[in-house]
Amino acid sequence: MILVTGGAGFIGSNFVLDWIAATGEAVVNVDKLTYAGNPANFAALADDPRHVFVRGDIGDAALVGALLREHRPRAVVNLAAESHVDRSIHGPAAFIETNVVGTFTLLDTTRTWWASLPAGEQAAFRFLHVSTDEVYGSLAPDAAGFSETTPYAPNSPYSASKAASDHLVRAYHHTYGVPTLTTNCSNNYGPLQFPEKLIPLMVVNALAGKPLPVYGDGLNVRDWLYVGDHCAAIRAVLAHGTPGATYNIGGNAEMTNIDVVRTVCAALAECRPGPDYAALITYVKDRPGHDRRYAIDPAKIRDELGWSPRETFASGIRRTVRWYVDHAQWVAAVTSGEYRQWVAQHYAA
Repeated sequence: MILVTGGAGFIGSNFVLDWIAATGEAVVNVDKLTYAGNPANFAALADDPRHVFVRGDIGDAALVGALLREHRPRAVVNLAAESHVDRSIHGPAAFIETNVVGTFTLLDTTRTWWASLPAGEQAAFRFLHVSTDEVYGSLAPDAAGFSETTPYAPNSPYSASKAASDHLVRAYHHTYGVPTLTTNCSNNYGPLQFPEKLIPLMVVNALAGKPLPVYGDGLNVRDWLYVGDHCAAIRAVLAHGTPGATYNIGGNAEMTNIDVVRTVCAALAECRPGPDYAALITYVKDRPGHDRRYAIDPAKIRDELGWSPRETFASGIRRTVRWYVDHAQWVAAVTSGEYRQWVAQHYAA
């Protein structure tokens, strides 16, 4: 079996569901269940003996050590993270605690346990750390996409905390020999994403007839990666990646934020005809230090591991919008209480 951290979040729950469907291999799923962690995301696995859920913190060394000793996973996939730039601007401490201190504790506890294994199990073990393209900073409009050798230049508390965790993972391979792997992905979208992020926020607001807030001039560029393609890439890296290596995962789908929002509106009009959703677009004050452009060069993972995204942005966004339209109960459950307060804090102006 494998141990997955952060498996109740957006990417984590998609990965757990994808992993069991694709491989049939058991998963121990550890998640702290903060605001974006949702056990309903893996309700389909409620009676599946291949899925063991444990509510816990990666910063709890005693818990992590006990789980490693009990289950003896062949791999740890670290998806546990605070992951939203806006939240990191308003409250950076939680990002340092989880992304830096938590990753360190998980790494160090895993290293101690890994060192006690027989040589064959040590060699077969992998620690895969999932990170972000934001650690590389902002690209000029005509610059080549981020590669695995692009210098780090994080510009937000979130990206700085992820950069620190990446450096720890690298150091634990080079200093202690832990067989680590790191992936840096572009912006994910798809089912089960908490609607603080751009695409689900637009879908939820549009369906409610609320304004669609777009930062600044809307011309910030991101590369978009469908979450199912990301899950397949993680599986490929875990199976065939070189220990100590980094792999950048992108969707080959660079778009400005305003074009993303317009595409969401068009997809909504297809599956829920009615109001002019695009008329709800509202430009709001830009966030501090907003990086202008991210883009991924996925040549390494394509050439070495044979992975390429299957979804285009057009096909992926149609699947995503349809999922939110068809899962109104899930949306209603997560868009209450703390979520509404957060939206008011960040977009009221």
